[in-house]
Amino acid sequence: MKTLVTGGAGFIGSHLCDLLIEKGHEVICVDNLITGDARNIAHIDNDKFSYIKYDVTKPLYIDNDIDFLFHLASPASPIDYLELPIQTLKVGALGTHNMLGLAKERGARFLLSSTSEVYGDPLVNPQTEEYWGNVNPIGPRGVYDEAKRFAEAMTMAYHRYHGVDTRIVRIFNTYGPRMRLNDGRVVPNFIGQALRGEDLTVYGDGSQTRSFCYVSDEVDGIYRLMMSDYTDPVNIGNPEEHTILEFAKLIIRITGSDSKITFKDLPVDDPKQRRPDIGKARELLGWEPEVSLEQGIKETIKYFKGILE
Repeated sequence: MKTLVTGGAGFIGSHLCDLLIEKGHEVICVDNLITGDARNIAHIDNDKFSYIKYDVTKPLYIDNDIDFLFHLASPASPIDYLELPIQTLKVGALGTHNMLGLAKERGARFLLSSTSEVYGDPLVNPQTEEYWGNVNPIGPRGVYDEAKRFAEAMTMAYHRYHGVDTRIVRIFNTYGPRMRLNDGRVVPNFIGQALRGEDLTVYGDGSQTRSFCYVSDEVDGIYRLMMSDYTDPVNIGNPEEHTILEFAKLIIRITGSDSKITFKDLPVDDPKQRRPDIGKARELLGWEPEVSLEQGIKETIKYFKGILE
């Protein structure tokens, strides 16, 4: 099986490449390294793996047939897409268009990596795939939210009009080794601050919720969706909901840090709730997360300790 992964040197993408190689796929990893890191794939010493440094907002030509195309390329953390707003919109629009065109040309099954951010600041909890979302298209986060919403629309258009075999995964907050320490997301922020003995920064009063899925569970769900026959979006995330304040206290306890908690103003359009309904994933894919938050956080802390030492 020949498989192409865009964004394959990123956090989730590199773990997906590992899983695909383990399952016998010949993997072509494509990444322009704007937010990815070549060190994430440096450990892969396998003749079934190749890497192309490339920006998928430009058309990509592959001579051979491809069986599967996973499109994960995109800045994915607030600090990235706020610093790279145009690139984020371009990879969601042009990049998705180009990769769908490649899938059509090469007869590949295509999976779009979408996001829980398509639900915006949701008015329902938990979020089901049928919920259309509450998104501010002109707010600072809109560059990411709307890029992914457009990408979903483009994917379904290629599915309906061109008959491309497509899948859409809506990824919820994922964490684990190979996250960037400075990527602005809550897991590396809190762990980095705790390990350095700094105060943990909680935005707002900490009552906003997130649901954290360990990366090995996430890529397993993504893979199962690609291998399924289901073409509508599917949530892949952990339905166990935690307030940010609870999570900060958990990080302090596990690290054994003397850090205190400080509070700052909530960023614009920051979602107040984030929790997936995974009924479809359970029913259609036989999937649900297996790694507990405490277990996953301990593995992630071990990784970040190695970076900071």
